[in-house]
Amino acid sequence: MVIHVVQQGETIESIANIYGITEADLIRDNGLENTYSLVVGQSIVIAIPEIVYTVKEGDSLTGIAEAFNVSIMQLLMNNPFLSDREYIYPGETIVISYNKISNITLHGNTTPYIDESVLRKTLPYLTYLSILNYTATNEGEIISYSDDSQIIEIIKSYGVVPLLLLTTLTFTGKANIEIEFDLLLNPDFQNSYIQNLLNILRIKGYKGVNISFQYINVSNIQYYNSFFTLITERLNKEGYLVFVTVDPNLSNIGADISFERVDYSILDQLSQSIIFMNYQWATNVNPPAPISSINYLDVFLNYVNSLIPPDKMIIGIPTIGYDWELPFLPGLSSVNVLSYDGAINLASTYGATIEFDELSQTPFFNYTRGNTLHIVWFIDARSINAVLELVVKYNLHGAGIWNITIYNPQLWLVINSQFNIVKFKVD
Repeated sequence: MVIHVVQQGETIESIANIYGITEADLIRDNGLENTYSLVVGQSIVIAIPEIVYTVKEGDSLTGIAEAFNVSIMQLLMNNPFLSDREYIYPGETIVISYNKISNITLHGNTTPYIDESVLRKTLPYLTYLSILNYTATNEGEIISYSDDSQIIEIIKSYGVVPLLLLTTLTFTGKANIEIEFDLLLNPDFQNSYIQNLLNILRIKGYKGVNISFQYINVSNIQYYNSFFTLITERLNKEGYLVFVTVDPNLSNIGADISFERVDYSILDQLSQSIIFMNYQWATNVNPPAPISSINYLDVFLNYVNSLIPPDKMIIGIPTIGYDWELPFLPGLSSVNVLSYDGAINLASTYGATIEFDELSQTPFFNYTRGNTLHIVWFIDARSINAVLELVVKYNLHGAGIWNITIYNPQLWLVINSQFNIVKFKVD
């Protein structure tokens, strides 16, 4: 797998010729929208398959899978365009396999409102999928935002384990600190909460729960440990998996990288896996900065690696970007969320050149709209691959995607062309 960075004057044709692949494959693999005007600094993923097959008259996907001793799921991973296709056609090329370097567990997050076509195109790449649809109330009740029965059944049909993502946050990321600390300190609240959770898991058919803790620090970790011990004992006894998602709250103070030196070992011992992830929401009140920083993650992983077995850790990969007005004035400057395609289209529209911050391994660009200067930070194939290199470096259990509601072809191509994705049979 090669990540090509577009240079001045390059075109789809010239890039395809460099690597000896067809323009059509290059466009399809990367989901390129504006094929006539590439942006200088834009990343293009070149994944050369190990085995390909040209469809013949009378072929079927099942027959091709059997002939090469691979699963239908593997063909869907390698050829995502097949996800919404009823037929295959003579003359088209099917990727049978890539030369993989190792196995990886992939965890995703979504809401029940995800477009079904996006969901079906994404599910072949996932091991676990957490659904953000439930939040706690002051009475220990757990309320849902939408009916998730259908999405759970679709998830299971792709061999993906459905998890109920349990948080005190709203869909927009608004925090409710009072409820979270009631969970930690009030035994009656805890018992009611756990019983309500068990009822939902039984009725809906979830295979487990992913509990999101947002406010862990050195002074309160003992309370999180006590609550998590209680909930895992109850749920494990009923046969449910329990994961925990923790925001490590990475930041910098001058040249120093800041995070709480929390001992996560108890949470890790009790959970199936511990997911370290910073949620990115549609609203953002923070000043302009890289969406994530490989430098920060590397320092953090070096710390937690001494506390937690690496094969229990999952590290997060963000998928969105932000567009800030400059100069940035807290509460006054607009900050707009962008998908990867949105960022590329914006750079193309304003003739911007995409630059790359080597320390954080994230792309950015500046542009002017009217008389207002803007800066955009986002995530591209290089950022994604940098996280995967940390997974390999520390021998981690896997990676987590926040979130999967917008399909990014480059994200899955970078992962799938290098790793065998762990799948389970889900009843």
